[in-house]
Amino acid sequence: MPEFENDIYKDADRLAILENRAAELERLLLLVTRPEGDARPNVAVPYGVPAGDDHHAGAVKGRGSGGGAPAADERTAALINRGRPGSRRPRRRRLLAHWRLIAAAVVALFAGVVVALVATRGSGAAWPVSVATVQAEIKQACANPDVAAEPSGLNFACAKDTNQVLWVFALLTSGDNPNFVDQANGRQGLEPVQPAQGGDIFWSLNLHHPYDPASPFDSLAVAARAINNIISGAALTSATGSALIEPGLESKAANCQRYTGSAKLATRPGYPAVCASPVTSASGQAALVSDVFQQWMDGTPARIASEAGVLFSNADNPGNPQARAILASLPASGGNG
Repeated sequence: MPEFENDIYKDADRLAILENRAAELERLLLLVTRPEGDARPNVAVPYGVPAGDDHHAGAVKGRGSGGGAPAADERTAALINRGRPGSRRPRRRRLLAHWRLIAAAVVALFAGVVVALVATRGSGAAWPVSVATVQAEIKQACANPDVAAEPSGLNFACAKDTNQVLWVFALLTSGDNPNFVDQANGRQGLEPVQPAQGGDIFWSLNLHHPYDPASPFDSLAVAARAINNIISGAALTSATGSALIEPGLESKAANCQRYTGSAKLATRPGYPAVCASPVTSASGQAALVSDVFQQWMDGTPARIASEAGVLFSNADNPGNPQARAILASLPASGGNG
């Protein structure tokens, strides 16, 4: 019998310890979750009582008949038996207290998305439908490795980031019409060139058929090789069998200063001089394209040549005001120039 009574006392001690720890935990939680001066009732006290449960009525109601605070042991029992149903309310209150800031952030994010969409899409501006056709033809024409300049190997006209130079030239010269003929100078094709000149360049492409000015693929391949040679120069064989070095636009220090910001040239025997630094900036490439167009079109006025640079720089932005103005000024292309 004494051993049984000792066990009861030990259990009672354990329960008392647990109740004291629970009360302390409750106090700490209330200090963290409730701001100072909050006059709300103890949020740890449950708000409902099962019908007929008189044993916990005092602890559940949270107030005695006189309206005083419930006893500590009653609150502890309620915490142990029923948990803390209102423990999440302080977090919700904090979120509601900052609803204006949250709403403002959502509105700002939405406005940013709208501005980005407007900036990228513009007012629905697009290049002429014919440009997409020429872009597909460029892929086939540029599959020929011989379009690169000789001997430098430069391939500005067909490089992934600069091959728009081909459709820009076609748009400005023939209006993307492969049957274009300029009656004034005899130039023909999508990239207008005199047939004899086109045939000479075409020979270097090692294709196994005669040059056809009306073929967009032949015309684009010839233009690509010519553009690359104009930029980097070429090494030819003269009628006497000696090497003939033809300088390109990059063979002049003043041009390299405009294209790269440095007038330094790189030279080696048997090759035309070229810019020591690559032409990578948007402004440098635009200036280079304008110079190429002026030489390709035999002395086209600088104002017209500069339009090629503008379209080249805005290949991904047809809504650019300058580009739109240039497109509006182009004459409708027919079968003849």
